[in-house]
Amino acid sequence: MSGEAKRPGSTGKALEQAFEKAFDPLAAALKRATHSPAQTPGPIPPAAPGKPGLAISPLAVPFPAIPPIGGVEMTTARAGFYKHERDDLTVFRFARGTTCAGVFTRHKVGSAPVDWCRRHLDGPGGGEDVRALVVNAGCANAFTGKAGADAARRTASEVAKRFGCRQRDVMLASTGVIGVLLDDRKIAARLGEVEARLDGDTPPTEQWAAAGRGIMTTDTFAKGAWAETSIDGFKVRIAGIAKGSGMIAPDMATMLAFIVTDANIHPNVLRAMLGLHVRTTFNSVTVDGDTSTNDTCLLFATGASGAPRIGRVGDRRLKDFSAALDKVMLDLAHQLVRDGEGATKFVRVTVDGAASPASARRLAKSIADSPLVKTAIAGEDANWGRVVMAVGKTEEPVDRDHLAIRFGPHVAAVDGAVSPTYDEARMSAYMKNAEIDITVDVGSGRASATVWTCDLTKGYIEINGDYRS
Repeated sequence: MSGEAKRPGSTGKALEQAFEKAFDPLAAALKRATHSPAQTPGPIPPAAPGKPGLAISPLAVPFPAIPPIGGVEMTTARAGFYKHERDDLTVFRFARGTTCAGVFTRHKVGSAPVDWCRRHLDGPGGGEDVRALVVNAGCANAFTGKAGADAARRTASEVAKRFGCRQRDVMLASTGVIGVLLDDRKIAARLGEVEARLDGDTPPTEQWAAAGRGIMTTDTFAKGAWAETSIDGFKVRIAGIAKGSGMIAPDMATMLAFIVTDANIHPNVLRAMLGLHVRTTFNSVTVDGDTSTNDTCLLFATGASGAPRIGRVGDRRLKDFSAALDKVMLDLAHQLVRDGEGATKFVRVTVDGAASPASARRLAKSIADSPLVKTAIAGEDANWGRVVMAVGKTEEPVDRDHLAIRFGPHVAAVDGAVSPTYDEARMSAYMKNAEIDITVDVGSGRASATVWTCDLTKGYIEINGDYRS
């Protein structure tokens, strides 16, 4: 599957290319630090996992204390899609005039909510005035035919009545078991409670934390990130949450991500920005090589900051905003990997010296997806021969006699053979780290790409062996 910023006709690709060209000087800046600015009050410790019995990932990071983002409120409720006690319904309410853009799965069996969002964001005036987002966990509403589409439409209709907007102004997302029809009555029954909570006085930090928990499935910790920047001298904020820990593979994976900014940005510009930054963030992570039916990333702009409207792709006033958005998206993407099912190692795979960026990406993905490489990492074995295998099987241009491999600072192979300085003891000690860097130079050009992944452990089998129980 490949994530794609969805837009009408062929103009979208041109918009994205124009945006990327205009912001080419940012390339170095976008290879950035992955954490948001210091936050006050302090971050929130990881909460209980989404499914009982799962241990919180050893790679977990605290949920950040996200400050207010003007023009959005959110809350959660228990609709009953899970047997155990937990909130599994999350609703966002947006100010009038909020714009939206989305990136979705290319899986051939897309879900009803994905179809719904695509249709309405692609249509005339799509993304111009989005008023709500409804997310349920525990039921994917995928592979459910017309009945699933009808359930999605009824959900949007009920929410639209409550919020005084059109059905098309309500975005939908679902995650959970494939092949189970959404019982939309469970959502409708909770909307009164949801509306009352939205009108309450829950602090924004708590709203974001609850929303992060509400969308979890086999996740073991809630995932959030935020950043603050400026547009034309006006302070703007960007914040987002994401879920996903299995069925994660480029592009996008079984993930949901919802990002909100109080900037004022036209949907066409949002689409171009999302298409640009998703490549090196959500489309550059993998846990198990599998792809989902429900992948959705939505970016909303409420306009509540007072910053001027940005309606042109490539507007230089977006320079700092673009870098901040990329930072938030990469932070969320890294957290997906840190919560990979059964993961104990966070792994960065970088391929240098490739014939083209696309070739570098395919090579890095081959290494990151290889079960043999991932199980060696789980066993803390620097088996660089498995990396050679993963590189060679791709049929990408590779100069065998110039192939070089490093694990962190330690050289394993150089000029197509084992390094004369190879030290097994030092390499073994490095592999005990929780974070591992693998760098491969294939000697065929000057292009590079990075993909993030995790190890493959017995925990992955245990989690997925009883996923529906």
